[in-house]
Amino acid sequence: MDASVKNRIIWALNDVEAEEKVTILFACESGSRAWGFESDDSDYDVRFIYLRPTNWYLTIQDKRDVIEKPIDDELDISGWDVPKALELLRKSNPPLLEWLQSPIVYREQSTFHERLCGLMPQYYSPISCMFHYLHMAENNFRKYLKDDQVWTKKYFYVLRPVLACIWIEKGYGVVPMEFQALVDRILDEGDLKAEVEKLLVAKRSGAELDKGPRNEIISGFLEKHHRRSSTSATCMRRTRREPLPNAVEA
Repeated sequence: MDASVKNRIIWALNDVEAEEKVTILFACESGSRAWGFESDDSDYDVRFIYLRPTNWYLTIQDKRDVIEKPIDDELDISGWDVPKALELLRKSNPPLLEWLQSPIVYREQSTFHERLCGLMPQYYSPISCMFHYLHMAENNFRKYLKDDQVWTKKYFYVLRPVLACIWIEKGYGVVPMEFQALVDRILDEGDLKAEVEKLLVAKRSGAELDKGPRNEIISGFLEKHHRRSSTSATCMRRTRREPLPNAVEA
């Protein structure tokens, strides 16, 4: 990461603390840069968890538990209060689970982050995460990939949740944040993995990946496994049980 950008992010976090009178316990990168398929012009999606002074919490009134800063041409910065983060951990909220695994950490104070990571296996819900990733795949496929001419770079925004669903079906535990970890464990060597890797190299290099012809190999994989995961998710909800290891073929 460019040092000037990192410094700008650190200063922005310092400004949040001063303006809002909070302590940021943990801050990380989310989105494409943390997933590992960013391009040069990708935004920096900075997410954080913060703590306010004790008196803020000594009330029965509902108070805002989110801080969102105006988005500029490079930075998108927002965060959650500690009670909100803990409630979302209890619900196995996938975005929070991803934040806690981010490979890019901007701030880490005390043992808060470490302790939340230690609790992830206890509160991880395969069913909650499965439906989150299924809906993400469905929405992005419908918007960008259903026609003969598709938004090529959006393949990643369907590939990642579909691979996450397969990860959950196989019983591998909490879904990793990094796209490459999903690819390496889920996809065997062959034409599909080669097409995904080729697309990944093109996106990272800054190649123009707007509309183009449908990739039959990747699209066929996505359609097949999205249908399969939808059926599996419905069965999981009906039986309320953990998925069996190696439940599907990659």
